[in-house]
Amino acid sequence: MKVAMIQLASPPHEEPAERRRRVGRMVESARGADLVVLPELWAAGYFAFDTYPAEAEALDGPTVQAAKGWARSLEAHVHLGSFIERDPSGRLFNTAVLIAPDGSIAHTYRKIHVFGYASREAELLTPGDALDVAQTGLGPVGATTCYDLRFPELWRGLVDRGAKTVVVPAAWPAARREHWRMFTSCRAVEEQVLVIAVNGAGTQHGGVELAGTSRIVDPWGTVLAEAGGGEEVVRCEVDQSIVDTVRADFPVLADRRWPVSEKDFTGVGA
Repeated sequence: MKVAMIQLASPPHEEPAERRRRVGRMVESARGADLVVLPELWAAGYFAFDTYPAEAEALDGPTVQAAKGWARSLEAHVHLGSFIERDPSGRLFNTAVLIAPDGSIAHTYRKIHVFGYASREAELLTPGDALDVAQTGLGPVGATTCYDLRFPELWRGLVDRGAKTVVVPAAWPAARREHWRMFTSCRAVEEQVLVIAVNGAGTQHGGVELAGTSRIVDPWGTVLAEAGGGEEVVRCEVDQSIVDTVRADFPVLADRRWPVSEKDFTGVGA
């Protein structure tokens, strides 16, 4: 599988429509990839909280429509990262979308763990409540978004649903860059999955600097690709069979004993 990570900035002075056009040119430069992945809330800018209601879109809005066009043009899967979705009842979600090469929607994921620390995301957006895995031409693919990296039970849920690749769009600040590196590597090893984690770059609204450092980590913990701190397109060819190989050679998932009954631990710690 040939992967292209589009690590991009969302500068405050740039209008979302112009950003979509600029990003389209970056995506075009990734022609030849089987999977193109973008960051979290890049169109509006993650930290532009005051604009969330105005920039919210339906699932057939301009950001998803643009991604559908890119997928058809490239004849590739395009994970648009995420966008601010407004549902028919008016609720707002942080929604990740995977587009198939024919332009159809292959998978959606509404971010479950919305962020509240030095952020208004939890105030403005509704947490998602569904977790599933898409069966695609790239194999079984799941998604989490940014803060979800800190919740291993969510990731185990994806594995239990058959995930072998997990895509992670993010807007992770530079102040916690080492946490980003640690969690992306930890989740890959712990869950024995291929992690494709694409972060934003540059300075966003409120002067928050994002960490960049988009990365691909295999289930043995090998970092197959890692971006720098600025805008760039990073390409990497990945042998997806590594997931089955590692799971067979080092069968951690098969050795699980949880959930277990209380009798299994009778006397432990006595």
